[in-house]
Amino acid sequence: MAYSAVIMFGLGVGELLIILVIVLIIFGAGKLPEIGEGLGKGIRNFRTAVKSPDGIDVTPEQKTGERQEDKS
Repeated sequence: MAYSAVIMFGLGVGELLIILVIVLIIFGAGKLPEIGEGLGKGIRNFRTAVKSPDGIDVTPEQKTGERQEDKS
């Protein structure tokens, strides 16, 4: 049996190298740091949004002392 390095999602090292070469061809080597920075910021923002409680309370308020208007 041959050794096969399986990374994430069933992709091996060869597939990841092919994807990296295609990304280099499409975006160029100069844009890769910007793409990585954008991905990192997106993942960081997603994690903080998932961990933090909801900032907006959408439950309706219970009005106990509401006045009733006469319709005469």
